[in-house]
Amino acid sequence: MARTAEAVIIGAGIMGCSIAYYLASRGVKDIVVLEQDQIARGATADAAGGIRLQFSTETNIRLAQVSLDVWENFPELFGTEIGLRQQGYLFLLTTEDEVQTFRANAALQQSLGVPVRWLDPAEIGALNPAVRVDDVLGATFCPRDGWADPYSATTGIARAARQLGVEIREETAATGFVIDSGRVRGVRAGDEVISTPLAIICAGPYSRGVGELAGVDIPILPYRRMSFITEPFDAVPASVPMTIEFRSGLYFHPESHGFLFGMANPDDPPGFNKTVDDEWMLRTVEALCARAPAFEEARVMRGWAGFYEITPDDNPLLGWIDEVEGLAVAAGFSGHGFMQGPAVGMCMAELITEGRATTVDISAFAPSRFREGRPSQEHNVI
Repeated sequence: MARTAEAVIIGAGIMGCSIAYYLASRGVKDIVVLEQDQIARGATADAAGGIRLQFSTETNIRLAQVSLDVWENFPELFGTEIGLRQQGYLFLLTTEDEVQTFRANAALQQSLGVPVRWLDPAEIGALNPAVRVDDVLGATFCPRDGWADPYSATTGIARAARQLGVEIREETAATGFVIDSGRVRGVRAGDEVISTPLAIICAGPYSRGVGELAGVDIPILPYRRMSFITEPFDAVPASVPMTIEFRSGLYFHPESHGFLFGMANPDDPPGFNKTVDDEWMLRTVEALCARAPAFEEARVMRGWAGFYEITPDDNPLLGWIDEVEGLAVAAGFSGHGFMQGPAVGMCMAELITEGRATTVDISAFAPSRFREGRPSQEHNVI
């Protein structure tokens, strides 16, 4: 007998699993999630695990706040430890333009209840004594920010979704759609067609390609991001916050007994190249040592590459795709997907079952915004 479902979700990363869980929690029981690899083995697995409230747009701040409440209570909610370390995010600002932008950002964040504070250069050493501050004009710091393990978090949510009856099919790619009279009738998975009136694309950097299977353009491009981790190293205190040199995008934070660090290459073209560029690794190490000279004593243990899924305004696409009735998308998070996963799951479940999201108003991130000429630029992108 042909398989039918109330909803088919494409992608079992943090977004797909969160939406499946919250849909099932709202009474949508017949849900199938298709994952071409394994749960949390795509973009989620490559994420650095950052969690922060410091954004420049109200919608992102509110999504981050709702999600942080989940991350802080995750063991009680999902029975899984995710290694949450709330040591804060410290943004180092070295230009007047950055200072102006981040002062405005901090004012917005504070108005929404975020405990962010402005730091003068002399105050930075108390939080991170390793960094050089002679060129720093100011900084922002939020103590509730931090990082966690994306794999443990995503698999914990997936386990809870399965307990609610969600079927997650690993190593099963979506290969096409059945569309009739402008609406979704089914999703192809190999030779099988799953009949459904609802399909949700949560395929991260691969979402544009999935959209093409339905004849729609999803404006997302994949960009390589490389991360590296040092061998065990104690010359920098393990208590320091996630530290970001905003001008270059250099970041580092404690990880296990070493440090995880990285820096975006602005000259990297879009594409699915996951090789580690040794030359860029050396440039990243040089930038790290220039900002925090104690790292000259560290040794790189390994590196890997993943993808940012970037939209024209660095904000996600959340909601219905107008060209095809019954087709929705939750993708294009520009590096912020893991940290916002729970809130997006709640909001998409509300949109689908109630007609609008009530936990957070996500209408500013509707996929139609580019066609309608109302992009919503996020400035705080690393």
